Amino acid sequence: MPFLPRPIRSGPVRGLVLACLAMVPSPARAQGDMLVVLRGPDTIAVEQFRRTPGRLDIELVDRSSKARFSMALTLTPTAHVTRLENQYRRADAAPDTRPLQAAVLLFAGDSVIAEITSQDGATRTQRLGTRAGAIPYVNPSFAILELAVARLQQSALDSLRLPVFMVAGGSTLSTVIRRTAADSVVFSFAPGLDARLAVDRDGRILGGSIPAQGLTIVRGVANRAALFVPPPDYSAPAGAPYAAEEVTVPTPMGHTLAGTLTLPRGAGPFPAIVTITGSGSQERDEEIPMVKGYRPFRQIADTLGRMGIAVLRMDDRGAGKSGGNARTATSEDFARDIEAGVAYLRGRKEIDGRRIGLVGHSEGGLIAPMVAVKDPTLRAIVLMAGPAQTGRTILDFQNRYAIEHSPGIAAEARDSAMAAARQQVDSMAASNPWVKYFLDYDPLATARKVRVPTLILQGATDQQVTAVQAEALGEAIRSGGNRNVTVRVFPETNHLFILDPSGNPSGYSALGTGQIRPEVIAALTEWLARTLR
Repeated sequence: MPFLPRPIRSGPVRGLVLACLAMVPSPARAQGDMLVVLRGPDTIAVEQFRRTPGRLDIELVDRSSKARFSMALTLTPTAHVTRLENQYRRADAAPDTRPLQAAVLLFAGDSVIAEITSQDGATRTQRLGTRAGAIPYVNPSFAILELAVARLQQSALDSLRLPVFMVAGGSTLSTVIRRTAADSVVFSFAPGLDARLAVDRDGRILGGSIPAQGLTIVRGVANRAALFVPPPDYSAPAGAPYAAEEVTVPTPMGHTLAGTLTLPRGAGPFPAIVTITGSGSQERDEEIPMVKGYRPFRQIADTLGRMGIAVLRMDDRGAGKSGGNARTATSEDFARDIEAGVAYLRGRKEIDGRRIGLVGHSEGGLIAPMVAVKDPTLRAIVLMAGPAQTGRTILDFQNRYAIEHSPGIAAEARDSAMAAARQQVDSMAASNPWVKYFLDYDPLATARKVRVPTLILQGATDQQVTAVQAEALGEAIRSGGNRNVTVRVFPETNHLFILDPSGNPSGYSALGTGQIRPEVIAALTEWLARTLR
């Protein structure tokens, strides 16, 4: 998760990711300079770019979201952007393959006109509001931030407040860039989220760091090999007592979902589960690159496969190799995709359609009850850090926690920082259907209707979905008459179900392991083995 935190789902290419239309010339392949974002020895993002009079060409590979962006920005002499062309592909796709999404953004005053083309050739036009002079931003580009440095240098001021238009989501943030020395600046994207950058007299970023996220930025010479990302490996481990099959799941909505079905060897039919990822556009393993080795659904599938239980894990719609458009989708729409996964399993002769369950993490723990209410024939659901509060309450807590634990925000500035954070959430809700739905949705109303056996797993030090929500969720399900409800809370366990005494998300990159705690895996798999019998 480099640079900007992503606590909430933002759509297919992290929201409104745009690229140029077919009739517009493609952005030139960037050569020249390169900026690399590192966390320790690990590469998080690589950006190669070339700036010429009136134009900035960028090719950016973000390994955290497995996305590749090819961009061309048209610039004025004052470093204002009048046009952005952007092509989105998967990170492991060749740069010359057909983009998954394409569009042109035109900036005029306080408006943005976006012409967007999807992979199937369908085109639509959107008019979005922003603020005059906004810098369009694709996370985690630092080449674009050089435009902010240029504006600061042209102003001859020590600090400058700049509007930033988030291409992912269409919201506009109020940011500040300030000079701290002749050769250094600090760019504040959000409270407590500062990029400390070394710059030269021409406004080039020479390097820097983001202390809150443990990131380092280094500059180098463009190297095409640095943009190569190998495709993910979803195969079964050597000697595993199960096979891993690549599958395509059809949906009633018309798109297909790509996934991996792990099937135990031997005589079936086998019980099975479908995994449900948390918020954000995620691939089937729910991998978080900032936590090295964290692929929780692969870990769960491996353990269950060795116990004779099949597992279907799928890329989210619009992510990985799955089709569909997540830009306008809400949690309810993602629930329909999981229903399609269940239907697919019931059509497989190797699967016992009477013994199917769900395992959902975070937002997946919100979606699983939706599916269970519509399909009470499911045998089991597991909710890992499932929310019991509205999204607005959850985001209020997350933002306040981040502000109170940020060393860069003085105590007297916390209230104003919190007000700014709420304003940003409201801005996102105005343009992002998922955010709007999430803010208002009450998980307890659905929980009271769940009749399926339920296991609730929760980390006691979770600072994203707090531990008190686990019992609230359990009580709501029991209040509807469901007596087969188990709640387990694990001490010193964070939102990722990793050993972590503090649970502070800003410390995830420093965790010593990417493995779910053995106690959690044991509780989950043993309960499923009993319940799916």
